[in-house]
Amino acid sequence: MTTQLSDLLAGGGTILADGATGTQMFKLGLGDGAPPETWNETMPENVLLVHQQYIDAGAQIILTNTFGGTTFRLKLHNLQDQSVELNRMGAALAKQAAESSGKTVFAAGSIGPTGEIMKPMGNMSYEEAVESFAIQAKGLHEGGVDLFWIETMSDLDEVRAAVEGIRQVSDRPICATMTFDTKGRTMMGVTPQAAAREMASWNIFAFGANCGNGIDEIEMVVDLMHQEIPDAVIIAKSNAGMPQWINNELKYDGTPEAMAEYAQRVRALGASIIGGCCGSAPEHVSAMRNALDVEPSELVTDINARGFRIDEAAVAAAADSGRRRRRRAR
Repeated sequence: MTTQLSDLLAGGGTILADGATGTQMFKLGLGDGAPPETWNETMPENVLLVHQQYIDAGAQIILTNTFGGTTFRLKLHNLQDQSVELNRMGAALAKQAAESSGKTVFAAGSIGPTGEIMKPMGNMSYEEAVESFAIQAKGLHEGGVDLFWIETMSDLDEVRAAVEGIRQVSDRPICATMTFDTKGRTMMGVTPQAAAREMASWNIFAFGANCGNGIDEIEMVVDLMHQEIPDAVIIAKSNAGMPQWINNELKYDGTPEAMAEYAQRVRALGASIIGGCCGSAPEHVSAMRNALDVEPSELVTDINARGFRIDEAAVAAAADSGRRRRRRAR
């Protein structure tokens, strides 16, 4: 599988990932607060529909409907004992959609954060995190995913625990993304450069950023990660702009045209796997597909002139704040 993915990236190629799963499921009637993973059992036709919409839009990687599939997340709904089965069903649905498409499409097992904070600042031990991720990964492996996709993480120790948990049950490729939404850092104070160095040392297939504070932020993170580890396979999966409350409904302001331009810019910055996150829909992915099918132009290669590099003063201030918080927590 690693060879197949590498072949698509050979010679400067890119792989297009899908957009937001939850955004589409809400459109199909998923209620607020309801765990999307239960639809793998009760509404499989809707899960398949979402996957098919993204495949039709041109996505080559589709993420399973298992973002909240750890025992910690499922425990909020008293479903912790169903983690393996719900993940197995989610993986099988994505694999079914990929195989029935007649295209080269990879089913990626989505693994989101536990929602807990690691010790010493929180209550979750590293060993507990590894165990929960291993349980989730077991279901995804049995359901037939082609690779694993750790996403929306803020703590490097939690990412490492997820990688270890996966490797206890599977040897399939691993991708990981963190979200940098606090003045160029993750919520736990991790910089893009530190994340790149650490994740590169784990010998995973690809790493990068998702979610966060919109397109500009993802572009900055990709730029810094690529500078830090130039040979890495970098992932960019941005939200469709920024969220806004309109008529009691959360909507994102990123148009398909804006996401198409983003796809070209992050490719110029060094991203090889590109997709969308919150608020992005099949129309956004389709626009990105069309944009990536066009050869890079000089209009998107002069990134520095567009001002997307990190504000070093803001980073220094965030670092000082993070150190103070950690000292108080000891």
